[in-house]
Amino acid sequence: MYDLIVIGGGPAGLTATIYAIRKRLNVLLVSKDLGGKTNYRLALPWVEDYQVIRGLEVVNKFRSELEYLKFARHMEPVERVERGQDGFVVHTKGGGKLETRAVVIATGTKQKRLAVPGEKEFIMRGLCYSALSYAPLFIDRVTVVVGEGDLALRSAAELATVAKHVHWVGAGGQALDSPLGKKLSAASNVTILNGYQVIEIKGNGYAEHVVVQDPQGKASTLTAEGTFIEMDLVPNSQLVEGLVGLDEKKRIKVDCYAHTSTPGVFAAGDVTDSYAEQVLVAVGEGAKASLSAYEYLLPGL
Repeated sequence: MYDLIVIGGGPAGLTATIYAIRKRLNVLLVSKDLGGKTNYRLALPWVEDYQVIRGLEVVNKFRSELEYLKFARHMEPVERVERGQDGFVVHTKGGGKLETRAVVIATGTKQKRLAVPGEKEFIMRGLCYSALSYAPLFIDRVTVVVGEGDLALRSAAELATVAKHVHWVGAGGQALDSPLGKKLSAASNVTILNGYQVIEIKGNGYAEHVVVQDPQGKASTLTAEGTFIEMDLVPNSQLVEGLVGLDEKKRIKVDCYAHTSTPGVFAAGDVTDSYAEQVLVAVGEGAKASLSAYEYLLPGL
């Protein structure tokens, strides 16, 4: 029986685990990998590493410590979490059952993909999934944003404040009718390609061309220095569906202490309904979740 099991090896999960170790809890991190989204870094021909605040240094310190402390990690995906007799049972993909008094869910999200030729080849080489993280690198650059919802709207708006030009592919619906959408429609450095879809990504080492198709089926090519796929984020919350409260997007609902609707279950990072999908935000949320879990466990320690 563990005091705490942390599920997820990204920034939030790594931070939560290290904080729990420092509190002398009997803790186990369960994840398919260590590092999460920090394992992916956008490469651009004009950008040096010192120009980017990644949060990677902080995460790498925690990851290095856990790589050394083998007793505190178990590298395997988790299938589901359910109530147990004295706490909770974590079921792993291989059929294992791990018992714990408390759980921190830090499983992050997965990005909806385009599933078109060239996407896999150029991922993180001029093509990425977070304008919120990388927009400052595109001052006076030509960019493409792909998506039709609020995520694409915010991304296009943020890029429009710094980029030379933004092509918004697939824009439409309620996003365009919003005040921000109307502002972008009137902006001189934004082209709205309503109803268009991407059919291919091309380039030479880096993504440089986006082939799009209009509603009538005619293809054309956009040339850009950065392309952002902003279709939607899908929370990896299925393992606790029915155990804790989720919002309409299947994100785990948490309060300011990282509590979920179920006592003993805490959540942190992108899988929750907290603000901003950022590494440093996830690090802070992971620390908060671990401290809250410690406070929950303290009477029985």
